[in-house]
Amino acid sequence: MRILLFLATNIAVLLVISISFRLLGFEGILNESGTALDMNALLVFSALFGFGGAFISLALSKWMAKRAMRVEIIKTPSNQRERWLLQTVERQAQRAGIGMPEVGIFPSDVVNAFATGMRRNNALVAVSSGLLRKMTQEEAEAVLGHEVAHIANGDMVTMGLLQGVLNTFVIFLSRVIGHTFDRVVFKNQRGFGIGYFVVSIVAQIVLSILASIIVMWFSRWREFRADSGGANLAGRQKMIAALKRLQQNQAEDLPGELAAFGINGGRPTGLRALFMSHPPLEDRIAALQKPGVL
Repeated sequence: MRILLFLATNIAVLLVISISFRLLGFEGILNESGTALDMNALLVFSALFGFGGAFISLALSKWMAKRAMRVEIIKTPSNQRERWLLQTVERQAQRAGIGMPEVGIFPSDVVNAFATGMRRNNALVAVSSGLLRKMTQEEAEAVLGHEVAHIANGDMVTMGLLQGVLNTFVIFLSRVIGHTFDRVVFKNQRGFGIGYFVVSIVAQIVLSILASIIVMWFSRWREFRADSGGANLAGRQKMIAALKRLQQNQAEDLPGELAAFGINGGRPTGLRALFMSHPPLEDRIAALQKPGVL
C-alpha cells in the first residue's frame, strides 16, 4: 500500500506541476522570451532527486540512528528493566497491529525516546537512559505507546513522502526561477550564465525554508495523533502524566531527522516555533484532556 502511495504521489506531483504550468501559459511565455526550457526533463530530474534523497535518508534512518545515538539493542534482556521494555513494546505492537520493533536504550541524561524505520514491521523504538531513571514505569509505558503509535500510523513513510513532494517542488521551481531570470532579466541567450546559478541558489534556499515550515507543521500535527495513540495503548492518564513529567524535564530536540520522531521537543518560542517538530507540551496535554478525544 505504501509503495502504491509513493508511486501515486510521485506521479500526481509531476502531473499537477506540468498541467498547472501549461494552463497558466508559463511554458509559452518562456518560449516566446527565448527561454526554451525542457519542462518534462526538469520534472523528472527534480522528482528523482527530490524523492530519491528523501527515501535514501528514510532507508538509512535505522542504521544512522543506532550509530548517531549509540543505541544498544536489547536482544537478550540482562535485567528486569530490559525484560519489561521488551514485553511492553511487544504487547503494544500486537495491539497496534504491527511487527515487533527492535528495542534499544541510548545513553543520555535527557528524558527522550524516538522511533524510526522505513517499514511498520521492521522499525526501531529507543529510549534514553535518563527517561528510564526519571520516569515512573506507568509514564514510560505511555512514552513507548506514543512511539509505537508513530510506527502504526506510518509516520516515517508519510514524512518521507511529504519531504519528497516538497523537495521536488523546491528543485523544480528554483531551476525555473533561475533560468527565467538568466534569460529574461540578464538577457543571457546561450547556456547558463552567472545569473542562473546565483538566482537558483537563492531561490532554493528561500523555497527550502518555506518547505521546512510545512514539514514541521505536519510534524506537530502528527504528535497529537501519536499522543492519542499512546493514550489508547497505555491509558489516557498515563499519557498525560508522561507529558507533565516531560514539562519538568524539557530538552532540546534530538539531532537531525530524529527530532521529528522523539517524544520531547524542547520549548518553541517566537519565529523558532515555526520550525519546531513538536507542539508545546501544554497544548498536547490540553488536547488529551478534552472529552471524547479518544
